[in-house]
Amino acid sequence: MSAAPVATHPSGTHPRPSPPAGSAPGSAPPTATDPALVRRAVKAAALGNAMEWFDFGVYSYIAVTLGKVFFPSGNPTAQLLSTFGAFAAAFLVRPLGGMVFGPLGDRVGRQKVLALTMIMMAAGTFAIGLIPSYATIGVWAPVLLLAARLVQGFSTGGEYAGASTFIAEYAPDKRRGFLGSWLEFGTLAGYIGGAGLVTLMTALLSDADLTSWGWRIPFLIAGPMGIVGLYLRMRLEETPAFAAELEKAESTRPKVPLRDMITGQWRALLLCVGLVLVFNVTDYMLLSYMPSYLTSELEYDETHGLLVVLVVMALMMVVQPFAGALTDRIGRRPVIAAGCAGFLLLSVPALLLIREGSLLAVGLGMAALGLLLVCFTASMPSALPALFPTRVRYGSLSIGFNVSVSLFGGTTPLVVTALIGATGDMMMPAYYMMAAAVIGGVAVWFMSESAGRPLPGSAPAVEG
Repeated sequence: MSAAPVATHPSGTHPRPSPPAGSAPGSAPPTATDPALVRRAVKAAALGNAMEWFDFGVYSYIAVTLGKVFFPSGNPTAQLLSTFGAFAAAFLVRPLGGMVFGPLGDRVGRQKVLALTMIMMAAGTFAIGLIPSYATIGVWAPVLLLAARLVQGFSTGGEYAGASTFIAEYAPDKRRGFLGSWLEFGTLAGYIGGAGLVTLMTALLSDADLTSWGWRIPFLIAGPMGIVGLYLRMRLEETPAFAAELEKAESTRPKVPLRDMITGQWRALLLCVGLVLVFNVTDYMLLSYMPSYLTSELEYDETHGLLVVLVVMALMMVVQPFAGALTDRIGRRPVIAAGCAGFLLLSVPALLLIREGSLLAVGLGMAALGLLLVCFTASMPSALPALFPTRVRYGSLSIGFNVSVSLFGGTTPLVVTALIGATGDMMMPAYYMMAAAVIGGVAVWFMSESAGRPLPGSAPAVEG
């Protein structure tokens, strides 16, 4: 699949002008960014994302154990489906969180809302580590697990859109791809932290100890992590783009109706849903579902399976900043299109390698999928905020992102597990990724290039 020709700026200029070219006549002069402040903003945003995905990584990697702890004994497949059902339930409330936190971020500021989501995420994750088992309190165990997951899901509804908006609005135009890529670097770091801890516990603890008390350790770590993240976020200033909006409105930010964030941005929202769909289906397939697929469906050795995925994520971390910088040079669209084409053509061969079962074959198949996924992780944090103007960016992006994640991304482990159970076809993960790649390819065909250009509604941003 080849990408469509790079779209030009509405003014007719090249899509990657040097400031202030590419801005509308009469617009504000370029904004000079403070490199030290930009670095602090990137660190604070990435840490929140790392904590979110630390929890998701732990939950996915220890799903089999959680099924034994929180659900009645019996059919292991039913336990796994119940665990992934609780996992997916959190994504059903993400759009509600997005509809609350997104417009609030456009109203009172990005920094305040990101501090609030950090508190809620840490509290929800910490609470899971305190819940008694099914053997102790019966049906209340899965009920409390579900409640904690819903708190997590509600808070994360405002996290990714806010964090990506925060970095995008701080970054200079010509380095937005590189700086945005560190948000997903935080995702991978969180996953590696969670996966590494689970792998270590799996290797050192007996099954009885892991089921009895060991599983609680990763969730309890979220408390101190949340305090550190909150401290970093409270020390940040508001983004220059939002500050300029306040100044234009004479320090009174007009409220944008939720309806306008949807109907007024319908084309950008459709593109957002399509891009997020391919991004998150492939992301959750590789990083959340594959560990359980190797263990439960292929009966692969659990410790070795976890280590393979851990190494793949480390490889992705190494490549991530370079891929982000590449999007600044050649554009977001070619990189995203390459990822869609790769998943369409290579999902079946990669899964066949994984199913072959040897350590080398599994590693090669997983590495191929991981490197294709980098095409999305390196591009989306800078491409998605550029779909929307400043006045509705947090709100509209939160709505589009979370609707897509809830319907397609977070449900991936549950849907694929159910499809395999219904059809007996072990290639379902490959077919699911291929379908997502087709939808993502259509979205990238219609999106405009944003590399090197000012964010819609904002003045050009240059390095100070």
